[in-house]
Amino acid sequence: MTQDPQRYGFSDEELAAQPTVYRDGLFDGQVVLVSGGGTGLGKAVAALFARLGAKLVLCGRDQGKLDAALPFFERYDAEVMCHAMTIRDPNAVEGLFDAAYERFGKLDVLVNNAGGQFPQAAIDFSAKGWNAVIDTNLNGSWYMMQSAAKRWRDTGTEGNIINIVADIWRGMPGIAHTAAARAGVIYLSKTIAIEWAPLKIRINCVAPGCCETHAFAIYPPEGAKTYWEANPMLRPGDAMDIAESCVYLAASSGKFITGEVVTVDGGQQLWGDPWAIGRPDYFKIDG
Repeated sequence: MTQDPQRYGFSDEELAAQPTVYRDGLFDGQVVLVSGGGTGLGKAVAALFARLGAKLVLCGRDQGKLDAALPFFERYDAEVMCHAMTIRDPNAVEGLFDAAYERFGKLDVLVNNAGGQFPQAAIDFSAKGWNAVIDTNLNGSWYMMQSAAKRWRDTGTEGNIINIVADIWRGMPGIAHTAAARAGVIYLSKTIAIEWAPLKIRINCVAPGCCETHAFAIYPPEGAKTYWEANPMLRPGDAMDIAESCVYLAASSGKFITGEVVTVDGGQQLWGDPWAIGRPDYFKIDG
């Protein structure tokens, strides 16, 4: 891992070379939908499922990014469907699931990874900026969950939802809008885990701490620097930490887990002080 903003995260070759504890063929015959699967954490999650035998449905707003990711997945001989859309639009979400079922006839796992935010002091948020983050991270996640659940209910099949959220437990200064949205997803997930248990649908969350991907580059250098001080391990995690956590919940290892949050943060929730916009002078402690 590196603090060079030109080299944040794994290259494709590095990602493909990462070891895993999971056996080949673990997801043979299963269909996994990963939103935001063309880049960053979503790409790593999708890559691991493909490597383990799954068929993939990848969605994202940018068709170009999805197309650019396809050659990477070809190394796994995975059957991959790409569908450009925005999860903010419930009709587009319905169209995504229609297309996935038309192509594969079923869905086994939904990984709700798509989302986004921008670093800014909360007092300066515009209404447009606030609504954009809430609409994507909370509303979009809900549209995806509900659409998947309706199809599982209507076909009488089991389902598995994994929501990628955030390490909200000590607050998230500099990205308060995403803290609010992700907290909403967490407690929504806990609630519907109860409601949907009779349908044999499990819902869990994975909460990454500071895990290095190319997305680190959207933060100012003084903000990204704090990510190396955010936990007692004094380093960020990586995309494979999140991918393997998702597989744990999706495989039989997670068959008795629902309504839970797996926090993958190197102890950040016990220790950390990450500042996406850089730590203000007021909070700096002279050593």
